[in-house]
Formats: sequence, structure tokens, C-alpha cells
Amino acid sequence: MKRRQLLQLAAAGLVGLTAPPLLSGTRAHAIPIGVGSIRSLVPEIFAEPPRPPEHSSVIVIGSGFGASAAALRLAQAGSQVTVLERGLRWPRDPWREIFTADMTADGRGLWQQDSFTNITGLPVGPVDRFGGVLDTTRFENLSVWRGAAVGGGSIVYTGVTIAPERRFFDLSFGGRLSYDDMAGTWYPKARSMLMPSQMPGDIYNSENFAHSRTWDDHARRAGYQPERVDGNWNWNVLRDEMTGRSRPSATVGASTFGNSNGAKHDLTQNYIPQAENTGRATVCHSHEVASIGTESGGRYRVEVRRLDAVGNILETRTLTCDKLVLGAGSIGTTELLVRAQATGTLGNLNEFVGRGWGTNGDASMTRSLGPAAGVPQGAPCASRIVDDSGLPLTVENWYVPGVPTDLGFIGSLGMTIDPLRADFQYNAATDSMTLNWPKGGSRDTVEALRAVQNKMAQAGGTVVSAEPFTRDVDDTFTAHPLGGAVLGDVTDSYGRVKGHEGLYVVDGALIPGSTGAANPSLTITALAERNIAKVIADGR
Repeated sequence: MKRRQLLQLAAAGLVGLTAPPLLSGTRAHAIPIGVGSIRSLVPEIFAEPPRPPEHSSVIVIGSGFGASAAALRLAQAGSQVTVLERGLRWPRDPWREIFTADMTADGRGLWQQDSFTNITGLPVGPVDRFGGVLDTTRFENLSVWRGAAVGGGSIVYTGVTIAPERRFFDLSFGGRLSYDDMAGTWYPKARSMLMPSQMPGDIYNSENFAHSRTWDDHARRAGYQPERVDGNWNWNVLRDEMTGRSRPSATVGASTFGNSNGAKHDLTQNYIPQAENTGRATVCHSHEVASIGTESGGRYRVEVRRLDAVGNILETRTLTCDKLVLGAGSIGTTELLVRAQATGTLGNLNEFVGRGWGTNGDASMTRSLGPAAGVPQGAPCASRIVDDSGLPLTVENWYVPGVPTDLGFIGSLGMTIDPLRADFQYNAATDSMTLNWPKGGSRDTVEALRAVQNKMAQAGGTVVSAEPFTRDVDDTFTAHPLGGAVLGDVTDSYGRVKGHEGLYVVDGALIPGSTGAANPSLTITALAERNIAKVIADGR
């Protein structure tokens, strides 16, 4: 290790000069600040949630990309819509610390968890058990990252908002969905709401994005042509951060636990307020759905628990609706369907429930001993490369979450069109799902991404991995869970659940494990727009 970088790492507390590098048992990020401190920082999240009516025309479970799109369009069409969201509703403020930072994570960051292992492999904890925004659901061989807040995954994602290429889309969907239809109508409709755009030149050339410029340079040296990607960011807020008109957030590597100043155009700034402004949609935060079923007369029954900010159950209720929209994300929606099938509360579900699940071929990648800028790395992604020489894949320029300053680590997020699929089963003893994801995950994904990683490392004169902080390619997590109620299998071609009129799936559970080596948010939103338009037009 270069002497200068060794000294920088030591100064940052990430490595000892006279001891072995940071061991996995070290907990450098432990910040239990207490619920009282959280209340003083963000009193709004302790407010009583709206009370859902006993019966609604439509209940939407979840408030992420698909759920929010469905809620808006159904409300615009005249339905009275109740949105049930298990997470809290967080405010925005240019100066207050609404959300916690990656490096000093506390309970605001984690959903009902005592600890957390971030992308760098550094354990975070112990922290206050609280209703924070990121849920890292742990299965036997895989950790799944998902949102837990009003706005769902849009609060915790890194903002990349792109459509897959046609050739990759068709490989993933296998004829279930028309690319021409999506590209001609529904991707543009979703984009018109989310308003993504490429990183402007002044931001790309600023000091906090030196890592992005280095990444692009190394990609070109390796023979790749970086292409700019659209990000769902308000670039003017980033400019405010850089000129002292806002507390720094996106420019200093905040994204995983939310952006306090609204730098990220999450769903609380578009679909959700527009739905509420119709006067026919009510978002009920802190309401966790335990189970779903049917009752006589054709209505749907929803068992819901009202939670306080630390997860205590304050009340349990049974709500009913004429139409039920499942938008709790791939894991949440699949769990509700798997449980309903196993317990008999939804009797006509078919054999495909819980199947066809994948990780979008996700893996994090880290190189080290690159140029050290000595300032924090900005969170938004600037560019990506595409490699179809073997297993089709993309690799995106990424920051390194949880590292306080640019010490020469270079992060990437890789996605492959990985054919590995898993199934969920219901465990009656624990009333939960189990996932049959194999130990070691997908070797095809790891080896394909490792080849690209090695090529870029050699071209840029860097070292693959940043051991002991992280492996060179780590596929033991996914931030893009997809499948479990796949379009055309569990549902018809418009997300209507087979055998249950008035029951719909509108989220990533519809997608067969991959969105064509691209981040899924735009595809999920566009697919929800497409499907709910058909539901409204057909009246069923």
C-alpha cells in the first residue's frame, strides 16, 4: 500500500499502522443516539398517521414506484384509494439532519434492526432499534435491501433511472412484454413524472466527483466507452450544497439512508403528492399489512397493524376493499401471496406463486489504490459501460458507501442478465418465507463481472478489491429484488392475479428476475403505468 494512502486510511480510522487491517469484528460505525434524540431531530415522524377507513374502494399496499403510480392513476380515475405503508413519513429540510449518514448510521437508517453490514463489509451497530428507512432482509445466503418509508425504494436507491436496451430487455422478458410498447408509450410516461436527467458538466467536473472522472478514464483505457446515465436528482440542490446554500448530502456520499434536503427526486415529490392532491388518495404510514384474503361478497380482507416509530404494535384492524393492489415490492408482495396460498386465505392462487425470483444480477465491485482526492465522494452515478462479450452485463460508476473521504477506493455496481432463479416457500413454524438461493450465489455473475473489474484495474493501475473492507466482486446482497409473482405466470399480461378478480400486482414482483442489466425503477414505474391504464380502461 502506498505510504500516503496508508497514512490517510489511518487518519480516517480505517486501518491501524501497527496492527493488521480492520478486522470484521470491529464496529467503527456504532452510533446509538437514543429515540429521544431522534425525536428532537425529526419530530414530524412521531405524528399520528391518518386512520384508514374500515372499507375502501381500493387499497394499495406499499408506496414505492409501482404502488405510487397505481395510486395516482386510480385516484385520478375517481376511485377512493387508501395507501398502506409500513414505514414512516419523513420530511425534507435544506439544513436539518433528517436522515442519518452512511458513515455514522443510527436508527433512522435501519428498519427494526440492531446492526447492519454495509457494502464495504464494515459492520454498523449496535444502533437503536427503530423504524428507519432501509430494511436489509436476511435470508440464508443473501441479504435483500429494500425501502421502508413513504416513497419505498425511491428513498434509499442511488437514483439511476434508465431503460434497458432492446436486446437485453427481450432476453429478460422473453416475449412477455413488448419493448416497442414500453419504449413508445410507457417509459416516456414514467420519465415525464420522475424527470431524470444526465449529470451536468459543472457537477461532473467538481471536486466531489473526481472518482467519477477517474472511473470513466480507466474504463476508456480498458477499451470501453462510458455512456452517461440519467439520474433522478435535482442538480440545483447539489449546486446549493457546493455553494453553501444547503447542508451537504448528495455531494458527500449520502443516498443509502435518504437525502435530507430533497436532492433526490423521490416519490414524495411527484407521484405521491399528486395522488393526495386529487382529494381521493390517503397515505397511511406506519401501517404494516400482516395478511390478505377474501370474504363473502367478493370483498378483499386486509389484516393491518398500526406501529409506533420503534415498531411496537399499537392496534390491529381488519380492513376491507373492493379492489386490492399489491405494491409492497418483490419481497413484500410475494410474502403476502405465499402466506395467503399456504394458509388458504386466497384459494385460487396457482403453482407459480413464489417462483421466478432473481437479483437482477447485482454485485458490488471495489478497486483500491486509485487517485485519492481527499474529499467525500458524491453519490449520484455519472456513467456506465456495457459488455456483451459473454454473459451480458453493465457496470455503473458508483461511490463507496460508508467511506468518509476519497482515499482511492473506486466503486462500481454491476448487473448481469443472470439466469439463476430461486423460489420462496412458506415456513409455518415461523410464519415467514424461506428462499432457496444457493450458497455462493451465481458464479457466472461473479466471474463475468470479475473479468471486467480486472480489465479496468489493469488499465488504471489500481488493485482489485479493498480487502479487508470488501471483496472485488460481492454478490451476497441485492438492492434490486425481482420476481415472485411473475407477469404471465401468477398474473395475466397486465398484472391481474389469475383466479382473483380485483387483485393486482404492480411492483417488481412482476418482473422475471432481471430488467435487462439495468436498474429496475423506471421499468417498474412504466409497467405499473401500462397495467393500471388497462385495468382502468377495462373496468376490471
